[in-house]
Amino acid sequence: MKVFITYCFRVCAGLGLAGFGLGLLAAAALPAQALERPRERVVLTITGQIGATNQGSAAVFDMAMLEALPQHRFATRTPWEQGVVRFSGPLLRDVLALVQARGQRLHATALNDYRITIPIHDARDFDVIIATRMNEQPMPVRTRGPLFVIYPFDSDPRLQNARFYERSIWQLRSIEVIE
Repeated sequence: MKVFITYCFRVCAGLGLAGFGLGLLAAAALPAQALERPRERVVLTITGQIGATNQGSAAVFDMAMLEALPQHRFATRTPWEQGVVRFSGPLLRDVLALVQARGQRLHATALNDYRITIPIHDARDFDVIIATRMNEQPMPVRTRGPLFVIYPFDSDPRLQNARFYERSIWQLRSIEVIE
């Protein structure tokens, strides 16, 4: 709920306090939306402190489910590629709101078992995306895919350091939401 309220706050911030209140009222009036079940191979599993699930105690996503969410795009330089690279995918905060994440940290794990902890406030403070495409193309495993948590490094000088580069986990497989 905290992530959802934060999301509503960001969306309604330009409308002032009254707009924020109206945004929360409108959100509260909406029925809880059930998370659909994947129809294809699961590419992302989210567990831990979440309120919306679709497979036992987990929220699982296939690529079509992730690509059905609002897509965001940015171009940025990375330490791993030459020049500017274009990424697109859903905002991490949107995915966390969808699963009703309630924790403070995310334990992200890659296909090769690389693990990193990401503070949940990164999703609120920056337009971090779960990239499904790089340079308009799906990302195969051999080129850091199929999912890549990526920060918009060129948008804020604070993001241009090892701490945020390490949090940009490619070949993302799962996220556990913890306190």
